[in-house]
Amino acid sequence: MCDIDGTLLNSKGIVTSKTIDAIKKVREQGILFGISTGRDVPSVKRLFGKWGIGGLVDMVVGSNGGEIYDYKTDYYEENFALPGNLIANIMEHYKDMDVNFAIHGDGVLYTPKEDELIKILSKGDQLPYEVIDFDEYLKEDRLKLLIVCKPDTMPAVIERAKTFKNERFKCASLQTTQHLFEFMDPRISKSFGLQKLMEMHGFTMENLCTFGDADNDVEMMQAVGTGIAMGRHSEKVGEVASIVTGTVKEEGITMALKKLGLI
Repeated sequence: MCDIDGTLLNSKGIVTSKTIDAIKKVREQGILFGISTGRDVPSVKRLFGKWGIGGLVDMVVGSNGGEIYDYKTDYYEENFALPGNLIANIMEHYKDMDVNFAIHGDGVLYTPKEDELIKILSKGDQLPYEVIDFDEYLKEDRLKLLIVCKPDTMPAVIERAKTFKNERFKCASLQTTQHLFEFMDPRISKSFGLQKLMEMHGFTMENLCTFGDADNDVEMMQAVGTGIAMGRHSEKVGEVASIVTGTVKEEGITMALKKLGLI
């Protein structure tokens, strides 16, 4: 199972031909290949063809574990969405800061306003964005909230998160890229979604090998048999990984699969 940004995709936003060949070789041996990402399931499913891995993905963990999808059974499940009024409270908590907000929805980034921040996120995630009325949109629960900011604003965003409190609901938060800070239900993690998929296929977490680079990959690194950190990874990921491989540019996924004797 591979994370996407900083792990699977190169600087051009595609999967390299060497990585594609490596994925094909492991699947020819009966090994399943999947995606474990902070992005939502509908978004990534639409991009597999563009990335060059159409027909090669067996399962997806999306929204940091809030969604799972299995191709063989066409099974989709969503868990632990945040109440809309809680998301509104979080946004209010950041109203005086130079940030924007986004929520994934069916392959689109929904945002309350158009600015350079949402344009940067849209380009990086290869997804269109749409400005909508969040008062109306948040009448329903949503899986998570993205706070979009410039890298030099991120330390202040992280500090502000420490002072957010809601008497009725709990939520968790973490930085996932240099531009993104996310709020979600505390029960959600990539390992939560992975556990569900492994049980569906009769596997244990020990049977699983994961690739990742960011803090939202830490739990899945700890929970699986082999957790592989990409060459450019967060400090926390480096502390828990079983193996450290090369960067995306250095074909880190292929390097690790060869080292493990899988290709």
